[in-house]
Amino acid sequence: MEHECRKGIDSIGVCIVFSCHDGAGNYVLAKRTEQCRDEHGTWEPGSGAVELGDSPIDTLTKEIQEEYGTTPISYEFMGYRDMHREHQGKKTHWIALDYRVLVDPSTVRNMEPHKHDEIGWFKLGEFPEPLHSQYPAYLEKYKGIL
Repeated sequence: MEHECRKGIDSIGVCIVFSCHDGAGNYVLAKRTEQCRDEHGTWEPGSGAVELGDSPIDTLTKEIQEEYGTTPISYEFMGYRDMHREHQGKKTHWIALDYRVLVDPSTVRNMEPHKHDEIGWFKLGEFPEPLHSQYPAYLEKYKGIL
């Protein structure tokens, strides 16, 4: 039986993390359901793994469509993060490519109710708690950009 390679565990995973905003200082966040892999009940901006053959921008556009049902008006690459953490007793390693994305708020909706209990628009500095464990460092790193 062939062993399946698990991104982030058997090899470094690459993911896209995106902060969708309305151009007026509001950001959309989603609250993770019990059906998510981990960090249930925490709030996050949005993300997805880069699949073999897809570019980071292909992934960005696809994931925003899948999660929020909309397409980017514009986007800005902010930087990357080297993320090490533990999941179910196993060490994980991901490289996150981080984007700030302008969207039309009237088109944003929860396209993944199995993964997100709810979504909402929040002002920077007024985000709901608890936040996803990786999100505080993200906010600190990009405080001058967001």
